Amino acid sequence: MAGSYTIAGKVIPNYKISMFFIGAYAAAGAAAILKPKAPQAATPPIQASSSDEEAFIREFLAKAEADEKKN
Repeated sequence: MAGSYTIAGKVIPNYKISMFFIGAYAAAGAAAILKPKAPQAATPPIQASSSDEEAFIREFLAKAEADEKKN
């Protein structure tokens, strides 16, 4: 068999040490993949030159969504 290391007064075989590190690496990868992501805005920001223009765009989008729901 392969060697072993003495850690904190206990003899631990190499295969157990390697299995621990492989498991820790897999757990870290799974945690990184499953981490919740920040929610993104549903619509892009409106870049209007005036408040009247922004109000018109918002009203137009609201009407378009209402028409889309009807169909």
